[in-house]
Amino acid sequence: MLLGKFMPPHNGHVYLARFAENYVDKLSIVVCSLQNEPIPGTLRYDWMRQIFPDCNVIHLTDELPQLPEEHPDFWQLWHDALMRVLPEKPDYIFAGEDYGAPLAETLGGTFVPSNMGRAIIPTSGTDIRTHPAENWDYIPEIVRPYFVKRIAVIGAESTGKSTLTAKLAQHFQTVIVPEYAETLIMHRGRDLNEDDFKMIAQAQKASEEALVYQARRVLFCDTEIMTTAIWSKMLLGKCPEWLNANARENRYDLYLLLDTDAAWQEDAHRYGIETQDIFMKSCIKRLEEDQKPYIRLSGSWDEKLTAAVTAVEKIV
Repeated sequence: MLLGKFMPPHNGHVYLARFAENYVDKLSIVVCSLQNEPIPGTLRYDWMRQIFPDCNVIHLTDELPQLPEEHPDFWQLWHDALMRVLPEKPDYIFAGEDYGAPLAETLGGTFVPSNMGRAIIPTSGTDIRTHPAENWDYIPEIVRPYFVKRIAVIGAESTGKSTLTAKLAQHFQTVIVPEYAETLIMHRGRDLNEDDFKMIAQAQKASEEALVYQARRVLFCDTEIMTTAIWSKMLLGKCPEWLNANARENRYDLYLLLDTDAAWQEDAHRYGIETQDIFMKSCIKRLEEDQKPYIRLSGSWDEKLTAAVTAVEKIV
């Protein structure tokens, strides 16, 4: 048996669990959680089940004391809770910390110490929660999306948002979520209907959720669902309530709003320069009404890029 908070699981935990898994015929992993912890226990339990599909992963949610000095019956409480959820009495107890020996004695099993993971992977759950970017290589791939900072790059047509998104991704060595609407317009033309906007909204979010697993620390999204709602209102004269609701609920760590001070570039797929000011004002109105964090990028191209990099570095 191996138990821990796994808050979050990191490669040190992975080493210890793989070590234990190879030591025994069948490993039980107990994910312990309390209410109001920084990362929900259900999420940690799900991560561990995905990382270790061949192990018996158990979620223990009892509000148990965390230190022996907190309760006179500390070890008995843990014994009773573990024996209730485990399929059978464990023969071996694996741990990289000192509690392993008294826990093994309490459960009547053999303690197998292993702290080699700490030497190979010098990090902790606290380190990762506090400084995820600095410990990125120690975070399992399935866990990384939780710590990815999502940045929405938005703006009217011909403001350079796609170019800025690409340059930011290059600077931060990560991936981008391209604008799906452009793909649809290339196939169907600019005469969009309500069903098209539904497809755009769903496809944009689906693409984001697919690409977040490939992101490194930060994910740059070339537009998002709020701007889809604005375009629906501008082009159709209305916006479905489901789209408005999703636009309000969908949030990013930062929005980069490009000003309309760049020279207009003609493109057969664009709706026209007359849409720029309307779109810009609508973006600002929605961002402020929904209290979403944003900065407005103005000035020369270099000034916009520098301001964007500085803003992102503050939150990554």
